[in-house]
Amino acid sequence: MPSPCPRLTAQDLTLELLATPAEVSGVRRALRSYGIDVQLCASELVTNVIRHVGEGVPVTVRVWEEEGGRVRVGVTDPDPRALPVLVAAAGAEAESGRGLALLDALALRWGVEQEAGRKTVWCELLVCGPDMPERPGRRRPSAGALGQSSARS
Repeated sequence: MPSPCPRLTAQDLTLELLATPAEVSGVRRALRSYGIDVQLCASELVTNVIRHVGEGVPVTVRVWEEEGGRVRVGVTDPDPRALPVLVAAAGAEAESGRGLALLDALALRWGVEQEAGRKTVWCELLVCGPDMPERPGRRRPSAGALGQSSARS
């Protein structure tokens, strides 16, 4: 039986797509081997592009392994002005507003890189390590961080 902890290769994964709801599920499928946390964070970032930049805009989703068992997810879109904002907890009746809070809870750190004509919202996750159970989708408390823009860095 294969290990439930994803074993990553040194290869990067890059997906070029248009931000549509159908593509969000395609992103999750493409990232299945990285584990549920990576799938969830990447799909949430693409969903934010759809909601705050617009449906059908071109995005690049990139996933790569960093040192120490960390995986970095970056979603690049063409609007450097539409920055993510971590807001107070959404109420029980709210239909949205939980995505960045979920990303914040799962990621070791996250932030925004702005360039002329585009931005990349990124996050780093610890997929497997000596102090973690060998299963994707484990829940652990959010790490403390310093603020950069409105995101953790």
